[in-house]
Amino acid sequence: MTVLEIKDLRKSFGKNEVLKGISFKVEKGEAVAIIGSSGSGKSTLLRCATLLETADDGSICYKGKYLLKDKVYAEKDELKEICSSFGLVFQNFNLFPHMSVMQNIIEAPMLVKGISREDAEARARDLLSQMGLSDKENAYPCELSGGQQQRVAIARALALDPDVLFFDEPTSALDPELTGEVLAVIKRLAEADMTMVIVTHEMAFARDVAEKVIFMDSGVIAEEGDPKELFYHPKTDRLKAFLHNANI
Repeated sequence: MTVLEIKDLRKSFGKNEVLKGISFKVEKGEAVAIIGSSGSGKSTLLRCATLLETADDGSICYKGKYLLKDKVYAEKDELKEICSSFGLVFQNFNLFPHMSVMQNIIEAPMLVKGISREDAEARARDLLSQMGLSDKENAYPCELSGGQQQRVAIARALALDPDVLFFDEPTSALDPELTGEVLAVIKRLAEADMTMVIVTHEMAFARDVAEKVIFMDSGVIAEEGDPKELFYHPKTDRLKAFLHNANI
C-alpha cells in the first residue's frame, strides 16, 4: 500500500529553484533515507511534504488523499485529516521548554485527537518505556541531554499514531555518543515496520537500515533504489564523488 506519493514537486525561493520536479513513492512499512549535499533540497522537500513550506507545483498524496494537486491545497477540514497522517521530528528537538516530558507528549493527542488524559498518559508511558526514558516523565527539557530530548521528540511524534514519520537530520545537533542513542531508536522503529522518511547525513545508517535510498543533487533525484546497490555500485559521477567525500 502506498502511504505517500509525491509527483513533480517544485519549489522556488525567488529565482532560486530548490526543488525541480521531485517524484517518488513510500510504501507502508518502508524506511526511506534521503541523502545529498547541503543545499540539494532535502530539508525543503520534507518541509513541503509536511506543510511547513508551500510548494509551487506538483502533487502530494497521503493514502489516496491529496494534500496538494494542480497547485491547489486541500480544504481546511480535509487538510486537518491529512495532516494527522504524518509526524515530523526536527533536528533541534523543538520541545516546549515550559512543559514536562509528559506534557510535551500528551498535549497534541488530547487537543488534536480528543484523547482522554488517562489514555494519553498511558500511551506516553508506553512510548517513554520504548525510548528508555521511563524515569523522565516529570523532567523538563532543560534537564535532559540532547539525545534524551530527541528521543522525547520521537515519542511525541509517535503519540499521534502517524502513518508516516519524517525525520529531518535527527542527529545533526548531537555529539557522536548521543547520536548512537537516537539511531538505535530509529533502527528499532524500522525493524517494527514503521513507515519513515529520514533525511540524514549518517551514511552507514542509511546504507544498513533503510530499504530505499534517494540521492538528491541540485534539486533533483539523481539516483534512487536499493541501499546496497547505490552505495556499492553508484551509477552517476555525482553520487560517486559524494560517497567518496563521505568516506563511504
